Amino acid sequence: MTETSIDRVISEERFAAVLAEEAAPLFQLANTLLGQPEPGKRRIHLYQLGIEADLVEAFLDDHGAKHNRAFVFLRELVASVRGFARVGFALEHLSSRFDGYDIRLEAGDRQECRESIDRARGFVLETIRALLEGCREEAQLLGMPWPQGLDHELRDLGAVVNLRLPHNLGDEPFDEDDLKVAGVSSKYLQVCEMFAQVGVRRVADPAEREAYLGRICTEERARVYEATVHNLQSAYDTYIKGTTLEGRDGRLPVLRGHASAAFHLLEAVTGLAHFVERHAEARAEADHDRMVNRVDRARVREITLNDCLYWAERVIRLGEPLAREVLASVSQVEEIELEVPEGLTIHARPASLIVHVVNRYEMPVELEIAGSTCNAASILEVLICAGSNPEARTCRFRGDARPLRDLRRLFEARLGEEGLDALPAELGYLAGDDA
Repeated sequence: MTETSIDRVISEERFAAVLAEEAAPLFQLANTLLGQPEPGKRRIHLYQLGIEADLVEAFLDDHGAKHNRAFVFLRELVASVRGFARVGFALEHLSSRFDGYDIRLEAGDRQECRESIDRARGFVLETIRALLEGCREEAQLLGMPWPQGLDHELRDLGAVVNLRLPHNLGDEPFDEDDLKVAGVSSKYLQVCEMFAQVGVRRVADPAEREAYLGRICTEERARVYEATVHNLQSAYDTYIKGTTLEGRDGRLPVLRGHASAAFHLLEAVTGLAHFVERHAEARAEADHDRMVNRVDRARVREITLNDCLYWAERVIRLGEPLAREVLASVSQVEEIELEVPEGLTIHARPASLIVHVVNRYEMPVELEIAGSTCNAASILEVLICAGSNPEARTCRFRGDARPLRDLRRLFEARLGEEGLDALPAELGYLAGDDA
């Protein structure tokens, strides 16, 4: 019995007719956006545009458009529309919430930040219109009828909400309220440290800016920035938002406002970085030229760095003193000296247990060995610190009393080297008892 392939080749003419029907909602929505959409519906239009473009992009991919000369550029245009629609939605959302976020900006800085957001919004909307014009022209070249209608049953989704489960994998619930607050404050400071290492600055020269972004803000790195701030926001929403904790301490919503504003700016950064790396450099030289005519790459990079990434970093760093203040108010800072048990050294396994203890409480703890200090939440830093001082027998820890209490128990249990089953019950989480 001869096997029959389940794949069939469809002619480009036939596919154009099928695609025209599939893409009709996107094209009708494009008519609205190319016209004069109601300003009050701009956010919902962009949200719906992202959905419709995503569906058409998937349809094109399912039919091999990436590898077809006739349809590959239309596919790039639709994918770019989808990306810019999501960037636009993030910026519109931020703009609508900006005045409600109690961001600690001076009046002049607040105005400048608002102007950057508005400049980015304007550029994104302008770019979306150019891309949609490109879609219409490309569709007509392919012999696809362009519908005359508007909106195509555009749903009024009201306040768009992305439903999600709590981001709590690996997080342990604590009964003590101040530990929840301390955990979120510590996460905020970790975000500050991330950006301090990046060292974001504005760059005016296009060539210098391109090289600079190539070092600090590839799409991969942009996604790390966005995800790190999103995890901070999620931790806040899981443990603090809507609770009596938030009502008792007015500093907490301010921290969330800083995190939320930065997160939406970083959503835009990621989308713009994705466009440059995946779509601005189209595969065929002719398609590349056509994309350049639609989207000004230099402006994309300028908006990415000087308006979005710059203010994301600035807003986060402006909240750093408040995060430190909040953390100090709920921390019980102590300092202890612990002797490494006889016959043992701090190699990979005990170091990992030290780090596990510190990370459980999500509160900063400093380790000092023979004058060398490190972050006790980093396995690499602990191993380097210990390995650089192999003869030292004393470890000095500085931090909150609660992780220090468990570190004392760990050292008294010979750093777990006699088996995790021999650890005291209070350290059961190291053996996975509460997993």
